[in-house]
Amino acid sequence: MSGASQFLTLDVDAQGVAHVGLNRPEVHNAFDAALIAEVTRVFAMLDEDAGVRLAGLYGHGKSFCAGGDLNWMRSMKDYSVVENKADALKLAEMYIGLRRFSKPLLGVVHGMALGGGSGLCAVCDYVVAAEGSRFGFTETRIGIVPGTISPFVMEKIGVGNARAYFLSGAPFGTEEALRMGLVHKVVAAEGLQAAKEALVADFLKAAPKACGVAKHMIGRVAEFMSESGDVTAPALTDYTTGLIATMRTQDEGQQGMAALLEKRKAPWVPE
Repeated sequence: MSGASQFLTLDVDAQGVAHVGLNRPEVHNAFDAALIAEVTRVFAMLDEDAGVRLAGLYGHGKSFCAGGDLNWMRSMKDYSVVENKADALKLAEMYIGLRRFSKPLLGVVHGMALGGGSGLCAVCDYVVAAEGSRFGFTETRIGIVPGTISPFVMEKIGVGNARAYFLSGAPFGTEEALRMGLVHKVVAAEGLQAAKEALVADFLKAAPKACGVAKHMIGRVAEFMSESGDVTAPALTDYTTGLIATMRTQDEGQQGMAALLEKRKAPWVPE
């Protein structure tokens, strides 16, 4: 599968890896209503496609994503509260769709990842960034707040880091992004493509169904933990033991354990 639009490029390779590129390089891939709608549509389509095993998100041109497009933001200046909320809900739906994407979502970052661009990093399962990339939740510096992205960002970087960077609006570099957990790996700019390829190869070693179940499991365990804070809670133990018991008896579990015992590659691992 491949395709392109005015705002987004898409290519799904023979291994089931969807390469999704934000394609507004003239404005550093900043969001407007059209790009938001296209990202929402494409990831909903990829989530339903059984042939897609994982997705990589990157930006064309000089940056990953510089946040909100100034012309788009200018058009909202005279919106009522009701109109503004309707607009913000569309952005929220995009982030919710990305956060609920049932397959691994890898972010490949270079240049600017500001505001909503840093929000995209927050909903990715793994982010590799080029040295020199710039991040930030800069909304308070123009008199607004990072409201829509705040749940996703705070889930990833925690309350303490949110206080420091939401309130100051200060931009920061890769070292700080790595420290707070917004990104997972930093590489030299010239090594970004190789790092992406190595990352994809690692994720393709995981069984497709098991990977999706594990992603859902992480959310469920986090819910249990937020409700009780007790890792020994009987309901949590019942859920986790039941889950692994089920997975052991299904096709992927049987095939994977057989491959391990016979010292051969599992059938889902590319040659």
